[in-house]
Amino acid sequence: MTRIRVGEGPAGYDVRVGPLAAGLEDLRVPGRLAVVSDERVWGLHGPAIRDRFDTVPLLVPDGEEAKDWPVLHELLRRLAELDPDRATPLLALGGGSVGDLAGLAAALFKRGIPVVHVPTTLLAQADSAVGGKTAIDFAGQKNLVGTFHAPALVLADPALLATLDSRQMRSGFAEVVKYGVIDDAGFFAWLEDHGGDVLGGHADHLAHAVATSIRAKARMVTGDERDLKGQRALLNLGHSFGHAIEAEAGIGRLLHGEAVGIGMVLALRFSAALGHGGAGEASRLEALLAKAGLPTSLAQAGVPGEALVRHMASDKKNEGAGLTLILAHGIGQAFVARGVPAERVRAFLATA
Repeated sequence: MTRIRVGEGPAGYDVRVGPLAAGLEDLRVPGRLAVVSDERVWGLHGPAIRDRFDTVPLLVPDGEEAKDWPVLHELLRRLAELDPDRATPLLALGGGSVGDLAGLAAALFKRGIPVVHVPTTLLAQADSAVGGKTAIDFAGQKNLVGTFHAPALVLADPALLATLDSRQMRSGFAEVVKYGVIDDAGFFAWLEDHGGDVLGGHADHLAHAVATSIRAKARMVTGDERDLKGQRALLNLGHSFGHAIEAEAGIGRLLHGEAVGIGMVLALRFSAALGHGGAGEASRLEALLAKAGLPTSLAQAGVPGEALVRHMASDKKNEGAGLTLILAHGIGQAFVARGVPAERVRAFLATA
């Protein structure tokens, strides 16, 4: 079992990478345990939870359909019926959408109850279950309504990924690659050599990829839990473009990691167009993602580049005039660029 600490002081929490059964041994539940999951995941992994605790499954739709007002309302209504006290955790068993929804419900119910994440997708284990961001989609925009609510505990068991389909694995792989592009060129090179093993479920390589990603996120989140100081903003590499791609394509048509993969390629190519360097490394990134079976271009997403700026203009990271983007000088050299003129982005996307 690998234990990784996220955050500082009393607000910090552990992420445990290893067998789920071992992680559950330390979980204390002073009553019935409400578990937010979807029908498929509950059927696959619910018995491991049910065998240990008196559970009440709260099943929600699969994927992005879960991140909607009516679903959140119904989840809160069910919690009100169960009436857990403020010390009893809500457990999120599933991928990123389940984690986002359950985290937001936990933040709102009784002004905050603990949430424990048991992520069952590569994307959630390597990225979204850690950091405390919670949200639902609104007005056609990804994660527009939400808050920060750090988990009490995250139990990431790479063995749970054996039931994941290949498209979901590829989607999660894009978020793993992101950590190499941000500030770890050595990890990126390791993924070039071992990405196939990660996608193929090689136990040791998969565990290494998950743990390395979590350590990277922990490093960037600590001291900037509410995303106010800039260091955490680097985690949004590829996301300004990616969220715009998702919105233009229609939320849910592309998987999040698929859109982020295209977004990272665009970010590196736009960086090169602005003179920040990295043109050759953009091709290197594109090659790694394509080898993994991920889309790397707007043409593959079926989205016109000119339409993206409208969505990017409402990005939560923007401050004042211009756009705030995460760009890079090359692999492992990401930085925050503020006040980027929208017209420069529009001109680039018109020919991207």
